[in-house]
Amino acid sequence: MTSASPNLNRWRAFAVLAVAYFMTIVDLTIVNVSLPTIGRDLHFSATNLQWVATAYALTFGGFLLLGGRAADLLGRRRVLMAGLGLFSAASLACALATGDGFLIGARAVQGIGAAVMLPASLSIVMNMFEEGAERNKALGIWGALAASGATVGLVVGGLLTRYAGWQYIFYLNVPIAIATLLLVPRTVPESRLATTRRRFDALGALTGTAGLALLVDAVSQAPQYGWGGTRTIAVLAAAAALLVAFVVTESRVESPLLPLEIFRRRTLTGANTAGLLLGASFYAFFFVGTLYMQEVLHYSPLQAGVAWLAASITSVGLAGLSQYLVTRIGPKIVMAIGMTLIGTGVLWATQVPVHGHYIGNLLGPFAVAGAGTAFAFIPISIAGLAGVEEHRAGLASGLLNTSQQLGGAIGIAIASSVAASHTKVLLHAGHAVPAALTGGFQQAFLVLGAIALLALPAIFTLVRRNEPSDAVRKTTMREPEPALATTK
Repeated sequence: MTSASPNLNRWRAFAVLAVAYFMTIVDLTIVNVSLPTIGRDLHFSATNLQWVATAYALTFGGFLLLGGRAADLLGRRRVLMAGLGLFSAASLACALATGDGFLIGARAVQGIGAAVMLPASLSIVMNMFEEGAERNKALGIWGALAASGATVGLVVGGLLTRYAGWQYIFYLNVPIAIATLLLVPRTVPESRLATTRRRFDALGALTGTAGLALLVDAVSQAPQYGWGGTRTIAVLAAAAALLVAFVVTESRVESPLLPLEIFRRRTLTGANTAGLLLGASFYAFFFVGTLYMQEVLHYSPLQAGVAWLAASITSVGLAGLSQYLVTRIGPKIVMAIGMTLIGTGVLWATQVPVHGHYIGNLLGPFAVAGAGTAFAFIPISIAGLAGVEEHRAGLASGLLNTSQQLGGAIGIAIASSVAASHTKVLLHAGHAVPAALTGGFQQAFLVLGAIALLALPAIFTLVRRNEPSDAVRKTTMREPEPALATTK
């Protein structure tokens, strides 16, 4: 399925897919500003409240790879529609929840729906547009949505919670998801493997999904239980055992969930490495910066969300330039510029004072880091899909998004631990609470800036200007390339 399809309005289909994708990104943060209100209304304990956000992120990150492979095997439009239906039903359940356990469970199901939707939609985009300028333009818009979705989630969540009620942050998804679900069969083409032999790697799906979910859970909860705590060590050990079993399984089965040969593509491997470090640096910067504004500067949740618009506006404004540069000079240099700008913006934030001001202390770091996301998200998306065969589009999409979500969980866990431990040291040394909190956040920014800059060696070592074509690769990839069946 490529741009050669004569009866397909690709940009109309892209708009529908972009709406589905944007919902999954917005829902990563839309509940954050509503948590205190939700906690009061549903009588959450202090320890359980964080699971309203964590349950979604956990299943979202853990099921992306499985969702991507299912799209390749079962049909991308079919899987996208299943994800939309599940996401819509789970959103309605969240809005109607009357207890903490029910809401957490519904959020977990919502995350599974998002994990099914995202790689299916991105792989359809990849196959609708031929590699080159047109695909780069589409992925440029896609990257801008990724960079701005988290901020939009905070702003919309704050507005709805304040003026309508927290339930409406979930009700909002229902009509949008249903409208998208109705439009998909009319606008989006179907594609799937044209073969009756669709072997499904059940053991790989079980070990890989469970291993990723446990890994995300361990690093997400490490700041609460401690990196050396019994729970953290036990969950990490279980995750490691499952992931080792996953790798062994994938190297032996005939039709693996994740063919390990795909990592022979140096550009794909470099893009996923950069995506991991992008998530670990920028997503965690977003998290720590919001804490600084709320706990030190005493911004309201809505004020904190609006403050991040500087990053989103800068990112969206530079998205067109980013995709143009990728088309002209390739993803490597653009990606390196993006990660350098993110690292620079985050390191600039280490200078925030106790009595900081938005214009003087935050606008600059936010704008620079936001510019970095335009030059990082877009080339990472393009490079992560470059040269990938059509029948592996869902797999590559799921892998790329898994890297970013896993990176975000790891980065937030590291930043939280660094900030908390340094704050304790300063409190014991006699510093006032605001100064101790600020010192902890400054230390976290320092670590996150270094993480962003760690991407540069991987980019220059692994990412190529042009990946070898499929024809060159066919003899080296163990799984033969089947034909695709395409229907309107």
